[in-house]
Amino acid sequence: MILSWRSRRNSKKNKIPSQEINSDMEISNPRHFCCPISLDLMKDPVTLSTGITYDRESIEKWIEEGNLTCPVTNQALASYDQIPNHSIRKMIQDWCVENRSYGVERIPTPRVPVTPYDVSETCKRVNDATRRGEQKKCRELVRKIKNWGKESERNKRCIVENGAGCVLSACFESFASVSVGKDEDLLGEILSVLVWMFPLGEEGQSKLGSVRSLNCLVWFLKSGDLSARQNAALVLKNLLALDQKHVSALVGIEGVFAALVKLIKEPICPTATKASLMAIFYMTSPSSLNEKMIPMFVEMGLVSVIVEILVDGDKSICEKALGVLDHICDCKKGREKAYENALIVAVLIKKILKVSGLASELSVSILWKLFKNSQHRPEDDDAEGGVVVEALQVGAFQKLLVLLQVGCGESTKEKLKELLKLLNLCRVRLDCFDSTADFKYLKRSY
Repeated sequence: MILSWRSRRNSKKNKIPSQEINSDMEISNPRHFCCPISLDLMKDPVTLSTGITYDRESIEKWIEEGNLTCPVTNQALASYDQIPNHSIRKMIQDWCVENRSYGVERIPTPRVPVTPYDVSETCKRVNDATRRGEQKKCRELVRKIKNWGKESERNKRCIVENGAGCVLSACFESFASVSVGKDEDLLGEILSVLVWMFPLGEEGQSKLGSVRSLNCLVWFLKSGDLSARQNAALVLKNLLALDQKHVSALVGIEGVFAALVKLIKEPICPTATKASLMAIFYMTSPSSLNEKMIPMFVEMGLVSVIVEILVDGDKSICEKALGVLDHICDCKKGREKAYENALIVAVLIKKILKVSGLASELSVSILWKLFKNSQHRPEDDDAEGGVVVEALQVGAFQKLLVLLQVGCGESTKEKLKELLKLLNLCRVRLDCFDSTADFKYLKRSY
């Protein structure tokens, strides 16, 4: 056994340097290089007051969750200062380089995180440059903030918490009032940062929701490049989500309806499509003002566009599209346009129990509005031409019955029962019962 061990040791010593290393061999990370919280290789090791080293992202998350002790020692933290451990980080990087043949990638040297002081000072400089109308200086400072945000989520939180959103909103309003085309680069940069700065605070929201700022947002929706159009849609969606009062300011801006619908008709990416749908959703939410907007969207052909989206859209897009269609069907003109669409009933029935619980409830709500207000009632002589019969032909009765059995919200359940009554009346009139089992269950449900 000793000779065998010695021979193995000698073979390692005499190993030819040019000999290839088996790349299929697995190598485990040294335990002292791993974060005690995540158990992963530390990318940005920092040491706490207790002397224990953690990966910065993991320990920051631990503290943000309200924990006031060191995870390893369980000692109360005397301070939350996180001192970069350059020695450990250099050792980890050297180890990565030594084992690169095993597929280990060298971790990059982390940048120093931005501090509240850095953000505050930069915001002051933005304010000063805005007051003096120094477009070039503002653009330089905005890009600096943007680059900070790209480095880490921690930087983004620090930037948002120290009021940068309000400062950039004021800068956006100031330059939007001069000439959008002249300052397009600066305004576009600000939009690209504002998309992740919500909520903005009352003052920032007021600046970004002003008529001048909204006009500029709509200009980007209509005339900007693909990235700017997407950012404008995202900012507008976030702004409308904060307060419905901004909807009234949009009414008088020419081209906003067409621009939002165009982003859905001619999608540039799923993110822009979802943002546009949500902006329209807020603009068509039930209110005396918003009801006036629905006919404008209907005239733009939004109903047929939504039906096309629903045919093969993913879960998130389908839910948002159904939410918009539900609002549209609150309006008589919206329902009339829906009746004209040959696919709408079949598509709605198909989405029930197939996409999500929310999609099922929205589909039921839309069908209920269409059935309730249909000119072709099941008891009418010309019922063969109504949406009720059409729904019956595509298997609505059986699918709605299953949904009733599976369970849903109380308001949806009441609409379901009304829909099933209408469908059952139509079945009786047309004598199209396939079996009595579902009818017996329906009878027991009331």
